[in-house]
Amino acid sequence: MFRDTQPIFEFRGPWGVPIQFGASIFILAIILIDFSGTPRSFAFDLMFFGILIGSIFLHELGHAWGALIQGVPVRRIMLYGGGGFCEHTRSATRHEQELIVAMGPIVNLALWAIAGLIAPMISDPETKWVFQTIAWVNGFLAILNMVPVHPLDGGKLFELLLHRLLPPDLAIRISAGVGLVLSVLWVPVMVLWFMTSGVALLFLPSIRLHWEMLRRQGA
Repeated sequence: MFRDTQPIFEFRGPWGVPIQFGASIFILAIILIDFSGTPRSFAFDLMFFGILIGSIFLHELGHAWGALIQGVPVRRIMLYGGGGFCEHTRSATRHEQELIVAMGPIVNLALWAIAGLIAPMISDPETKWVFQTIAWVNGFLAILNMVPVHPLDGGKLFELLLHRLLPPDLAIRISAGVGLVLSVLWVPVMVLWFMTSGVALLFLPSIRLHWEMLRRQGA
């Protein structure tokens, strides 16, 4: 997984939060947009790209809201080719993290539900496609983000849940172990998915991150 930290563009978003874009977002655009196709196909590719980036932005905005509502200042939201992240100016407590982390997938699920309910009511095929795509993209993002690997929201929520049930060291060890197994399986599953669907992900969970989590707890 690559992760941009240096922005090439920035603007002020809701609640005054800086919204930044990394250069790798252009790589994502090159992958998703067929610049040699017909004007119609180019327009649909561009709309899909906009829906994807907009959905990721709203996902991260959900994290920002979850932080700000609890008094945790937000330094920035960063969007890049592999996704996005919401950075805070101070560490959040485990209790605060539960809402912060959960709000991202909750936003995607809300968008999936709303767009999915509206789409069947629309007769115009192009407008219908837009709402169907919004529903599909946000449903996919919600499911993807709930996979229990770090640094996805699913990995964080899984570890936070374990902390409620188990001693801290054991909670981290189990979370890291599950994440390590899934990280190893991720590559062949994604290759198979690409071969069957033609869709590729620019996200790869870090095997090293989970291994280091296990080593720290075992030391």
